[in-house]
Amino acid sequence: MDHGYKTLISVVLFIALLALGSGGYMAIEGWNFFDALYMTVITIATVGYGEVHIVSQVGRMFTLVLIFLGVGYFLYVVGNFIQFLVEGRIRHVLGRRKLDRQINKLKEHYIICGYGRMGRALARFLIQRYLDVVVIEQKEARTSIMEEDGILYLLGSATDESLLMRAGIERARGLITVVGNDADNVFLVLLARQMNPDIFIVARSIQNSAKRTLTAAGANRVVSPYDLGARRMAHAILRPTVIEFLEMAFADENVDVEVEELSIRPNSKVVRRTLYESEIRAKFDVMIISIKKEDGRMVFNPDAGTILDANDTVVVVGRAANILSLEKLLAPV
Repeated sequence: MDHGYKTLISVVLFIALLALGSGGYMAIEGWNFFDALYMTVITIATVGYGEVHIVSQVGRMFTLVLIFLGVGYFLYVVGNFIQFLVEGRIRHVLGRRKLDRQINKLKEHYIICGYGRMGRALARFLIQRYLDVVVIEQKEARTSIMEEDGILYLLGSATDESLLMRAGIERARGLITVVGNDADNVFLVLLARQMNPDIFIVARSIQNSAKRTLTAAGANRVVSPYDLGARRMAHAILRPTVIEFLEMAFADENVDVEVEELSIRPNSKVVRRTLYESEIRAKFDVMIISIKKEDGRMVFNPDAGTILDANDTVVVVGRAANILSLEKLLAPV
């Protein structure tokens, strides 16, 4: 039963008890309303102040009934209160255990440290791509927001090694840190890199001076929202059509065009073949913008004679379904 409904019942019962007691004393003893109400309240509360007036035999029998009804009422209220506390605690414990079990099952997931405006937007973007996400958030006030969003989360400091272990950092594919200050971001990057040397780390820098420190600490990518925002605004003026295309490809869910990066596994059939021999463009109707070689060299607008090697990363533009089919070719299970 809803707790609000139980509260309403308690209020109605209390008013009914007052009305019954006051009306009873007025009818049996002939008292005025105030005396009858006062006698009813001290009887229900069992405070034992004494009788207002001399009570008749029938009045005493009515008082006994009123006492039992009052005790029963207070037991009902106390029982509901205890039930509310116990159920709330049980729900919290069971809910926390359920979240921990779900987190323990995850592999190749992403850990987001901080669930402010940027962390929340990041989580939504990754979940829209059907990727598993675990959030570590220090502020307990954001719990209701994370539960509303259906996010797997842990409460506490992201710089706590045990909390990172519970988030499955050893099994995670990537970690994104967007906590409040650069010092915590640097420490978190150092800790995450030590716990999982292979994890891909993206860190936000608030001050430009922190970029080099975060990179030295082990971040694969360092992002400054202020720099990106400034460049985005400049490009919006200088190259509005390019920006419109990129926004369509990255943000508009109603447009079936995506820009994606795909890795070539060693067991793929295209390894050591040229782009022409792989027939990627002809079979999948996608456009390859660039290829990042394993040594970090970037090949832009590769020609038909470009050789595809294992562990290359190709950046492609095309329809989502076509890109998904191409991924199965480049990274077969």
